[in-house]
Amino acid sequence: MKSVLITGATSGIGHQLAKDYAAQGWRVIACGRNQQALEHLQAHSTLITGLAFDLTDRVQTHSALSSLETIPELWLLNAGDCEYIDDGVIDSKLIERVFSVNVIGLANAFEACQQHFKPGHHVALVGSIASEVALPRAEAYGASKAAVSYFARALQLDLKAKGVKVSVIYPGFVKTPLTDKNTFPMPMLIDTEQASHAIRQGLAKGKEHIYFPKRFTTILRLIGLLPYRWQNAVTSKLISN
Repeated sequence: MKSVLITGATSGIGHQLAKDYAAQGWRVIACGRNQQALEHLQAHSTLITGLAFDLTDRVQTHSALSSLETIPELWLLNAGDCEYIDDGVIDSKLIERVFSVNVIGLANAFEACQQHFKPGHHVALVGSIASEVALPRAEAYGASKAAVSYFARALQLDLKAKGVKVSVIYPGFVKTPLTDKNTFPMPMLIDTEQASHAIRQGLAKGKEHIYFPKRFTTILRLIGLLPYRWQNAVTSKLISN
């Protein structure tokens, strides 16, 4: 029986992925901070096992992941957070909170999991299409996801010799409790079922870079090919419209 470990499984994309992989017959290790949410998720399927810990706590993360009873072939490091900067007024504590989850928390999880990696294993890291084009108010979130993208792409080079595949996932806007807080228009918004399908399909095909929804992420990737001055001009025009 195939197995997968998913961080950030208590809500949003991670929650949907846990349910969908279990429905496919996978054994799922669902990780998150909310014990009650994990218990609710476990009740959904006997194939789901909850593992509660705070990945921003290095010691707690290593303790939780060092003695896994089931060693998965797929490691889906999905947990993330988002806060926005207003009017370019930098809040270093806000940036620290976002990086603590999106970058340091990811590194904590990866460091704890890597002792279990074997040839043939597949590691997937969830970034964001926001990492490819500078967007207003996204100084913290976009920069943290740019770090995730670079981190993952470097790992692709380093882990290839060990037979461990690394994929990077670049979602556009997905309707989750996190994006429900957004007060601005979210073009081509999709639901978690669509996001889960795109991720599972991309990973099953062994794709190293998974973008969705296709049209929206393609537009931003094309903008990202322009010189920075042009990128800013195009982005400003799109937003003002």
